[in-house]
Amino acid sequence: MTNHKFKVYVSDYDYPNLDIERSVLEPIGAQVIGLDCKTGEGLANFAYDADAILQQYAKISRGTIEQLKQCKIICRYGIGVDILDVDACYDNGIKVSNVPDYCLDEVADHSISLGLALIRRLGDYQQQTRNGKWHWNIDGNVPKRLRNSTWGLVGFGRIAQNIARKVQALGFTVVASDPYVSESFMATFNVKKIDNDTLFESSDIVNLMCPHTPQTDRMIGEEQLKKMKNSAVLINGARGKLINNEALYTALTQGWIASAGLDDSEEEPAKLENWKPSDNPLFQLENCLITPHVAYVSEESFKECRRIAAENAKAVLLGGEPINPVLASM
Repeated sequence: MTNHKFKVYVSDYDYPNLDIERSVLEPIGAQVIGLDCKTGEGLANFAYDADAILQQYAKISRGTIEQLKQCKIICRYGIGVDILDVDACYDNGIKVSNVPDYCLDEVADHSISLGLALIRRLGDYQQQTRNGKWHWNIDGNVPKRLRNSTWGLVGFGRIAQNIARKVQALGFTVVASDPYVSESFMATFNVKKIDNDTLFESSDIVNLMCPHTPQTDRMIGEEQLKKMKNSAVLINGARGKLINNEALYTALTQGWIASAGLDDSEEEPAKLENWKPSDNPLFQLENCLITPHVAYVSEESFKECRRIAAENAKAVLLGGEPINPVLASM
């Protein structure tokens, strides 16, 4: 029987196997144990003796963290840590890591794809041809030329910067709002900094690319949607909880905006046990294009994300610091 120095639990995963994680961690004497604890409920009962936890969708709260008496690090598969109580981790001597750089192109490209498909009305035209109508006129609203259009970015981190560079090549004027990024820095990307209200009012595509925090929770509601052009497209390539879906449903059915493209819905189905599309009426709308939280997905990004998460665990288990630390709030 093999003796293991460490136990590393994977809280939940939808990968076909854990071969990548094991290739990194087994050589240092770690046993990698996969769980199916998507919601995070009862995680401490399964992983009470964990030396490290790799976290995908499971929500890990302070109550769970306080029961992980020998855990040294929790490694998030991905960038956001909104489903992990980071402060509770540090209060209990547990380090935190994420994978900050692995899908910068994928999320940018996916958000752009959603925006272009909707502003060019590809779904509408496809449905029209399937119904036997072969004409440019759907409802009298003709797509606008990209070169005369404005792409508005809410948030200007690395993915948004990637988007800005790429859509400018298509002719878009790019504006952005971000309280943490200066006007002069945005100008180096040929992007004009404006406030949120002006962005909502002036943009043909409003693209949410900010983290989900208490300050940005449901930041898009009726007030913001009513400010947008009735021809505007709303794209969310970030967390589903940035948008109040009830307000968005009203906006899409009453014509406040033209369409929306979401890579996740407000309830975040991947984190639920028994989700069905009828739970959210947005899934019934033809002018709402929803993908199943796949903006980050590529063969390369999968491998990179999993390897780096495991490498962070390895570094701490061997007595060092995480390669990609996430710090507690001040």
